Amino acid sequence: MTAEVLGKRALNRALLERQLLLRRHAMPALDAIEHLVGMQAQAPNPPYVGLWSRLEGFGFEELADLVRERRALRMVLMRGTLHLVSARDAVAIRPLTQPVLDRYVAGPQGAGPAGVDLAAVRDVARAFFEEEPRTDKELRAHLAGRWPDGDAALLAWAVRAGLPLVQVPPRGVWGRSGVARHTTLRTWLGRDLDAAPSIEDLVRRYLAAFGPATVQDVQHWSGLTRLGEVVERLGGGLAAFADENGRTLYDLPDAPRPDPETPAPVRYVPEFDNLTLSHADRARIVTEEDRKRIFTVNGIIRATVLVDGFVRGMWKMEHRREAATLGVDLFAPVTGAERAALAEEGERLLAAAYPEASREVVIRS
Repeated sequence: MTAEVLGKRALNRALLERQLLLRRHAMPALDAIEHLVGMQAQAPNPPYVGLWSRLEGFGFEELADLVRERRALRMVLMRGTLHLVSARDAVAIRPLTQPVLDRYVAGPQGAGPAGVDLAAVRDVARAFFEEEPRTDKELRAHLAGRWPDGDAALLAWAVRAGLPLVQVPPRGVWGRSGVARHTTLRTWLGRDLDAAPSIEDLVRRYLAAFGPATVQDVQHWSGLTRLGEVVERLGGGLAAFADENGRTLYDLPDAPRPDPETPAPVRYVPEFDNLTLSHADRARIVTEEDRKRIFTVNGIIRATVLVDGFVRGMWKMEHRREAATLGVDLFAPVTGAERAALAEEGERLLAAAYPEASREVVIRS
């Protein structure tokens, strides 16, 4: 039997629906974070905008409270990058991503001179972090005192890869700043990592949030390899489709796959959002030409605007004293109605982020 072919717009609308971007949803922020299998959080503030664009009635203080109350936290997970996740997902997903981090430590940079016992280094670092939250600079100085002949920066990297560390508040709280400080997940939550986490569940959750997708897509999102074996084990529990290039797409049988012509509202997507990061082939959301505009050589993933469901420009929000500005740079002309919708949505975003400030939206094309 020939697999049903899903075109670019069909995949786009499926992705937007599962990313909660075809309409705003009335759900608690913590439920949304878990549905999305965490949110990329290389910078502290983007998840606030990401949730605002997805949820009905979301206030920035709701996420700030989750972080302060230790129900949500920021730690290194998929692809070895910082993610905002629920406490429950932190203990379940972190052990599954350890092979990715082990691979980084064993890579070209290595972890310091031969003969250094990394297990001992991590034991020392664990005790150091569990005394009180520490900065990377403090960690490097501590390790240099114990291993003066080692490369403190590389040893610290091996520690960050080997230990489940949490960035603690006020880092990650909207409107607050300060250097990143870390403690261990066990100290922060009073819980150990799950002893038997399920990679099959993780793949299913990826498909629920990002599917339909190829095995390469799941691997690109997670940083893990050999996931084809996992998909094979899931077997008849998945539906199979094909994309326009003949690649096999897997999905949950009952997952939503909206009509390709379903209207998609304009949306402001923040920096580093997994929407643009989580497929090996990103054609369902952004052209290759535009991807090169938003993915910078120094690892920054710029904030984007969606028009008719696809990336059509970049945006940046600035707040100085009592004034807040949102600037939009479009990649191509849009209709008058789309331009007006961008202005209205931008004004609402500024009001949510900086309610006491004067506000201005500037759209450039």
